[in-house]
Amino acid sequence: MSPKFLMLSAICRLIATVGLTLITPNETEVQLSFNRTDIQSVSLDFGKTTVHSPPAAVLHPSSAADVARLVKLAYESPQGFAVSARGRGHSINGQSQAANGVVVQMSGSRGRPPLAVVSDKLMYVDVWGGELWIDVLKSTLRYGLAPKSWTDYLYLSVGGTISNAGISGQAFNQGPQISNVHEVDVVTGKGELVTCAEDKNSELFHAVMGGLGQFGIITRARIALEPSPQRVRWIRVLYSNFSGFTHDQEYLISLHGQPSSQKFDYVEGFVIVDEGLINNWRSSFFSPSNPINISSVSSDSNVLYCLEITKNYYHHSIPESLDQEVEALLKKLHYIPTSVFTTDVPYVDFLDRVHRAELKLRSKGLWDVPHPWLNLFVPKSTIAQFDKGVFKGILGNKTSGPILIYPMNKNKWDEETSVVTPDEDVFYLVALLRSALQDGEEALTLERLSDENRQILNFCKEQKIGIKQYLPHYTTQEEWMDHYGEKWPKISKRKLEFDPRHILATGQRIFEPSFTSAMKSW
Repeated sequence: MSPKFLMLSAICRLIATVGLTLITPNETEVQLSFNRTDIQSVSLDFGKTTVHSPPAAVLHPSSAADVARLVKLAYESPQGFAVSARGRGHSINGQSQAANGVVVQMSGSRGRPPLAVVSDKLMYVDVWGGELWIDVLKSTLRYGLAPKSWTDYLYLSVGGTISNAGISGQAFNQGPQISNVHEVDVVTGKGELVTCAEDKNSELFHAVMGGLGQFGIITRARIALEPSPQRVRWIRVLYSNFSGFTHDQEYLISLHGQPSSQKFDYVEGFVIVDEGLINNWRSSFFSPSNPINISSVSSDSNVLYCLEITKNYYHHSIPESLDQEVEALLKKLHYIPTSVFTTDVPYVDFLDRVHRAELKLRSKGLWDVPHPWLNLFVPKSTIAQFDKGVFKGILGNKTSGPILIYPMNKNKWDEETSVVTPDEDVFYLVALLRSALQDGEEALTLERLSDENRQILNFCKEQKIGIKQYLPHYTTQEEWMDHYGEKWPKISKRKLEFDPRHILATGQRIFEPSFTSAMKSW
């Protein structure tokens, strides 16, 4: 059977499924793919924790206009169909799926979308929504510049992280990535291509910042830049006492308004509940020549805490001054004195640290496995209670992956965006980034880890910890309403205005599509 006949057959199937009457073979032949491999590739995500519903087709756009034509078609067709944007597919529970609809493959698109454009005078870069952050970095470094705020993993799309918030150890100082976006081009659920910013179509701008793809597909983003450091002093210290650990983290992020010489540039931390650091991509920092012996560290429990901090420096930096700045900051902390680990690395190597660990895990078959991740924002007032009930309670001594914990300043977040955070000046990210190993120990199976996640959520609810999920996942609108709380009326109003037929990002399960008969997964 010829490829062209297969394509026409698939078009007919899509038409029969969702009532498409405006697609012509010539238009579709260029833009849509009905290739089984293509469809299968977008029917899976990084999480691999749920059964996914495949789309009818995949769009490989070459421009924002391609995306707008597709969404406009979905909006104007009698029955409608779902459209979801997909970057690297790093969702955990199939959020980028479009059952029986069309997935827009924004990253790695064969359509060759626009290249990044850097303005070294105005200190910004314009990038395609599907551009990966690693490629954004490469483009800006040619001008000695770099974005201000990052995620720990750079092989994610710009539109994808902006649709969630985008956080890392710089967020205490620079805010999340959504606080460093000047302007975006967005295709709304009506198929309209709109340029928006703080002072231009501001309601749509704030809606798509952390909007989980509900209000539009980001096709271009203008990202704020700063002069790029050349190297990083990378330091880790250990704590056996949780209160000392959180006290020091909170002190360090309180320095966000101070001159760069009087603060660190990056503040994160992680929890060690394992007997060792096996299966933890954070363990790559500790080499045979720079070992860590957990059993030799005195602790009143089986849990230790690691503070991770960095200091950026430049070619013109004076080494002696850098040493003095680091020493002065470390003197004010309360870590275990014998636990200091330090190294100097190129700035790019530090930012791309997770990818190097990824390559090692891939070589061992430990990357493409289920990832039952759970990411939570925990208020400062209840973080000690969370530590006692979860780190020292629910979790065993086999974590199968890193557990991050670090605080952020709420005043670095714009309350007009669609993101919800705890209502306190300081809140923590707790990220359980675990991998399930079906052929491994029982404690590391997908069922066991997923059950632990449920126990953690139930504990937080029963103890009134006041969490908000980051990268949230719920299955009913009632749960989403509870998640958004006082923001729900605004979220509903924005949805009605920008995606009235509920075409976009149906995999998030926030709003039921108006074309339910075609959406078998609902």
